[in-house]
This record gives sequence, C-alpha cells and structure tokens, in this order.
Amino acid sequence: MQSTLRRNNDSQCQSSMNLASRVGHNSYQSSGYREASKMFMSLILINILFLLLLKLYTKLTCGICTSSQHMVGKVVIVTGGNAGIGLETARSLAERGARVLLACRDPARGAAARDLLAATTGNQDVHYRPLDLASLASVRQFVDHILKTEKRLDVLINNAGSTGFGFTKTEDGLVTGMQVNHFAPVLLTSLLLPLLKASAPSRIINVSSLLHTQARLRVDNLNMEKETEDSFRDSDVYCNSKLCNILVAVELARQLEGTGVTVNALHPGYVKTDILKKSTKNPFLYALVWLSTMMTKDPWEGAQTSIFLTVSPEVEGVSGCYFSDCHIANASRKAQDRELAKKVWERSLELVNGDKLK
Repeated sequence: MQSTLRRNNDSQCQSSMNLASRVGHNSYQSSGYREASKMFMSLILINILFLLLLKLYTKLTCGICTSSQHMVGKVVIVTGGNAGIGLETARSLAERGARVLLACRDPARGAAARDLLAATTGNQDVHYRPLDLASLASVRQFVDHILKTEKRLDVLINNAGSTGFGFTKTEDGLVTGMQVNHFAPVLLTSLLLPLLKASAPSRIINVSSLLHTQARLRVDNLNMEKETEDSFRDSDVYCNSKLCNILVAVELARQLEGTGVTVNALHPGYVKTDILKKSTKNPFLYALVWLSTMMTKDPWEGAQTSIFLTVSPEVEGVSGCYFSDCHIANASRKAQDRELAKKVWERSLELVNGDKLK
C-alpha cells in the first residue's frame, strides 16, 4: 500500500516537473519570439529612418538653377520633350520666352505636351516636331524640316534616352538601345551643326548619366557586334551609350573650339522617370528599384542641370565638361580620354552613314 502511494506520489511529482518544464520552455520560447519581434521592428524603423535621412540629403544637395536669364528670341530643340526631365526642361524654357521645339516620337503625346506647356506657361511658341530616334530616316526628315523652317538654332538638348530594348536591331542595322541613346543623337547633332554655327553663340547639351562609370566600351564593339544572345546585357548598352554621350561632348568641344558653339554633358541625378520602370522585369530587382525611389529626384529637380547649361551666363564659353547638380563634376577616366572620344565619334559617323556597318 505504502509502495503504491510512493509510486503515485513519484508519478505526480514527475508529471508536475514535466508540466513545469513545458511551461518554462514555452515561456522561454514566447520571450524569444518577443525579443526577435522587437529586433525585427527596430531594424525596420532604423531602415525607414535611414531612407528618410537619405531622401532629405538628396533634397538638400540637389542643384537648382537660380538664373533668371530670359530666352526671348532663342530657339531650342528638346528631344524627348514630352515627358519627364525633357518636359520640365521645356517648361522652364517656355516660361523664359524661348521658341521651344519638342522633338518626340509619339504624335499624341507630343501634341499633348505642346498644349500643356502652351496653356501653363502662356507661351504659344511651343511646337511639336516628329522625331523617332529608332529611325535614321526620321532623323534626316526632322533635320530637313528644321533647316527649312528655322532661321536659327540656339540650343540643342539631346535629352531623349531609354532602356529595356533587349538584343534587337533597328531597320538601320544598329542595336536599338545604342541607336536611340547615342547613334541617332550623333547624326542629329552632326546635321544641325551648320545651323548651330550660324547661330553662335550656341550650345549643345547631352544628357548622360553617372552610370557611364559602369561602361565596358570598346570601339570595335560599339554596335555590340561581338555580342551573342547569351553574352548580351541590356545594362551594357545603357552604360556604354551614356559614356558615349560624354565622349561626343569631349570630341565636339575640341572640333568646335573658336566657333562659338559649346558642347557639354550632364548627369541629371537618379530621377523617377519611365526608365526606372523599364530597367528590370525581375520582381526582386523591381522592389529594389522601388525602394531606390526614396533617394531619387523628381523630374523638375532632374531638369535643373539641363536648364542651367541652357540659360546660365556662367557657362558661356565653357565646353567639353561634365556637370552634375549645376556644377562641373568628375567623369570617369574613360570619359576624359580624348583619343577614345575621337575614335568613338569617327566610328559613330561611319555607322550612321552606312559605312563599314557590320
């Protein structure tokens, strides 16, 4: 009997100990979960604070064109002037009284931008002109029309640019991204040079990007001739084309010295435009791109350096330079290579004129 009672007591004690152990273990687990949750929430709050500070820093360091210089009597071409940086650049120039020609591919969007600027600025001397940079024939037709209708050209802003075309070629046999961002602007600029010289002092402005620092440019692979479907990277096209924008400015500045025509390139900053939307189809990378908008400029802010280079008396006579936030900035070593600039310009002219096209 006593033996039975002892066994029952021992069993009850063991059960109590097991229960206490489980309760303690569950309590420890709950405590661990709470600590992990607190740590996770702290990390989220730290990241949010970091992004907000980054956004504030971007706003505070954004260069703003403070010049009140009017543009009455001046004629300006803005490629891609129907949206984003181009639209905001065109808006500022229209407000200053310039005759603004919006060179755009899409007729409906071009006309809508024209009407918007005319209505909001009160300047009725804003016009849409069709220009498809994916067609060299369109570039030549555009220039023919300009030469017939315009007596002068004070500023050419090569603003249009895009990405996400993939390994495709235009009817001209050129890789689409390289043609839109580089080859077509080269042809456009070269054909308009006589009018720009006759209108001197005049300015050419190439909108480039800080991503030019990531270029893997080779003159013998300028049109991605050596690439295959497997080796081709769309990012290479964009970065290479943006480096070419600067190299063209360097070479043309050398050629045009003493003519009164200046040529400069610029980085507008990371701007929230359609290019960001087209930059990736990968959901994870798209999420990173979305997060990066915390440190992007809006189109008005992104247009400030273009406006500065167009209107400011401070840069009269300044040529062959690279700007960011309305100041001269440091371009990559390759972007300052004058021999490379000369070779890129010459090879580009060969390609747009149909010579040695491979």
